[in-house]
Amino acid sequence: MTALFHTRTATLLDLPGEQVDLNIADEVPVTLVFNGILPYGVMMMTPDHLEDFAFGYCLTERIVASAQQIRSVSVSEGEDGPTIDVSISGDRLAMLSRRRPRAQAGHSSCGICGSADVPSVEASGPAPFPVEPGIAPVAIRRALRDLDRWQDLNARTRMVHGAAWATMDGRILLIREDVGRHNALDKLIGARMREDTLSETGICLLTSRYSYEMALKTVRAGMATVVAVSAPTDRALRLAEAMNQTLIAIARHDRQFVFCGGQRLIGP
Repeated sequence: MTALFHTRTATLLDLPGEQVDLNIADEVPVTLVFNGILPYGVMMMTPDHLEDFAFGYCLTERIVASAQQIRSVSVSEGEDGPTIDVSISGDRLAMLSRRRPRAQAGHSSCGICGSADVPSVEASGPAPFPVEPGIAPVAIRRALRDLDRWQDLNARTRMVHGAAWATMDGRILLIREDVGRHNALDKLIGARMREDTLSETGICLLTSRYSYEMALKTVRAGMATVVAVSAPTDRALRLAEAMNQTLIAIARHDRQFVFCGGQRLIGP
């Protein structure tokens, strides 16, 4: 199994003779292949929970519409990184083979770079989310308070993103981490797909900014409430507004900003 992090030696800027051991998270090229015959791309990512990533990526990239259209996922180790072979139903494979390939490999910093078509805000999702049920602000703060202790890899490296899922009362149930924020989110979505819990309501927590590709993924996964530690881009905010999504961002322990969807919040 590929190591998730390595211990490297650095020196202090003001004390060049003092060496410090630091854990550095790794990123490896992960090759994605469909049905053993269709190479799709190479993603730079943290090499764990790759089956979860395959499910989530296939859903958020609209390669499949449901988990039932994924027949199997196998991961094999290569010389420089793993290969994920995803077997999908014949009709979805036929649709995928007609797509234009990406113009570049996927980087850990970008989720839709190189795509031939970027969906517009107006044509990117299904019907807007219903307002009910409501979430109390105390639940948001509870989830934010507990988020750090769920981030095991980040505690060791201080450099990876996390995507977590919490209940309506703010209890975190699940987290996935990755050097790429969009990879972490795909892994979280895929884990919930495999548990058949995508239809359950709750709160998605992100340790990153809320950029447009992140908004697309949450919308396609049916996540009506999102809490992001950093700010949204304006395009992501416009999508959240159009989808009636509750977006709370620049969310820290002591202060959180409601950008849209405040009608879903209840109580003081």
